[in-house]
Amino acid sequence: MPGGSLLNGGGGMAEYGGGLTFPVVVTCLMAASGGLIFGYDIGISGGVSEMESFLKKFFPGLLKTTAHASKDVYCMYNDQALTAFTSSLYAFGMVGTLVASRVTRRFGRQGIMLIGGSMFLVGALVNAAAANIAMLIIGRMLLGLGLGFSGQATPVYLAEMSPPRWRGGFISGFPLFISVGYLIANLINYGTSRIPGWGWRLSLGLAALPAAVMVAGAMFIPDTPSSLVLRGKHDLARAALQRVRGKGVDVDAEFSDILAAVEHDRKNDEGAFWRILRREYRPYLILSIAFPVFLNLTGVAVTAFFSPILFRTVGFGSDAALMGAIMLGLMNICGILGSGFAMDRYGRRLLFMIGGALMFTCQVAMASIVGAQLGNGAKMAKGYAVTVLVLTCAFSASFSWSWGALYWAIPGEIYPVEVRSAGQGVAVALNLGLNFVQAQCFLAMLCCFKYGTFLFYASWLVVMTAFAVAFVPETRGVPLESMGHVFARHWYWGRFVKDQKFGVTST
Repeated sequence: MPGGSLLNGGGGMAEYGGGLTFPVVVTCLMAASGGLIFGYDIGISGGVSEMESFLKKFFPGLLKTTAHASKDVYCMYNDQALTAFTSSLYAFGMVGTLVASRVTRRFGRQGIMLIGGSMFLVGALVNAAAANIAMLIIGRMLLGLGLGFSGQATPVYLAEMSPPRWRGGFISGFPLFISVGYLIANLINYGTSRIPGWGWRLSLGLAALPAAVMVAGAMFIPDTPSSLVLRGKHDLARAALQRVRGKGVDVDAEFSDILAAVEHDRKNDEGAFWRILRREYRPYLILSIAFPVFLNLTGVAVTAFFSPILFRTVGFGSDAALMGAIMLGLMNICGILGSGFAMDRYGRRLLFMIGGALMFTCQVAMASIVGAQLGNGAKMAKGYAVTVLVLTCAFSASFSWSWGALYWAIPGEIYPVEVRSAGQGVAVALNLGLNFVQAQCFLAMLCCFKYGTFLFYASWLVVMTAFAVAFVPETRGVPLESMGHVFARHWYWGRFVKDQKFGVTST
């Protein structure tokens, strides 16, 4: 495939030289492995908070309450101290993301991932050795900062390193590793729940393993060409680009476009966070806010955090609840794999529409069954409980197929280089902040709204699917440096975005 410029003479999108080389595959997979620490902690938090040995040591009052719960099954696990164990990580994750966005130009994408993995490694060890709640929360703080750093840098790294034709598939590697980490965590929880006294320590401490993988990977992969050029390291940037595109590939056109994009960045004196507030960057700011808001309003975050507790609520035993969480992990992986296959073939919009319709159907069906079967002091019949489990698995697969994969793919690829770190930082920080709010409020919400909780999320699925179809441009196969051209031609965003190639404003 010959090299091409950013825009061909006819104004169409060009394809750069290079394809699926071994170095780009290895580099992107090592970077995507950072998703393991995300998924592992999501799975571990829910499972550990349901272990009797963990509750006995840190929340003995709650353990007595659940043992004698008879009035309202929706409220048996409603304890703010317990939810703080999960939610504190996401509050500090938000802080870590904002800090990483500020310093990423100095340290590069690779450096930020290395720092994030290191903090997560230390946090995992502190949690495993926790002797009291204060030590437990300190460990969670370090884990959160690590999540914030790695979550800010990894998707952007994947977007900048992968070939345009395969970018969606490579970026979906990050949520795929999240799902793999979630599955591994629940398998470990299932095994360690049988270890009396200290099984929870093993579950929390093993989070150090994916963190070590993240650190090792970040040490051996090159930084992205865009990040190196931003720091004035042009020779290293060209070498990194040549390495991932292949030795015999002409990278002149692609490297020239990266230089041009970075030069446009340097023409602006204000920082990226101030710049993204300007009118011409309004579409990127709106999408960086809309995506994490809608992601959390799917309801999947609370399902992932508290799936063992949710299954216990509807009538499963402890072991069965953990096994149900394992099944959710398998469905997440299936959905991500399907999305990675379809994203670069059929486009992003189709995935939004299919996933939104299926998630809506599952939420409404769960609300109907739970509302009819659960009452004060009642437990759900086994057949209905199994149906809820099946619907939850279908919901998880539909989410992974659509918002689960596209949340990381689209924000990671749409931003111009001059606001890329700020846009990704806003999206990840807001997502972690909303994770904190939802994790802290979900059990209280379930206690208050009962089965109406599912209907609340179902109504938002209608809104977010319509938004995605109307306002998210199709980015399949578009080079990163050509995204401004796509937005300039959009029916609505063209009012704001200047086509930087031709110097005119599209209407």
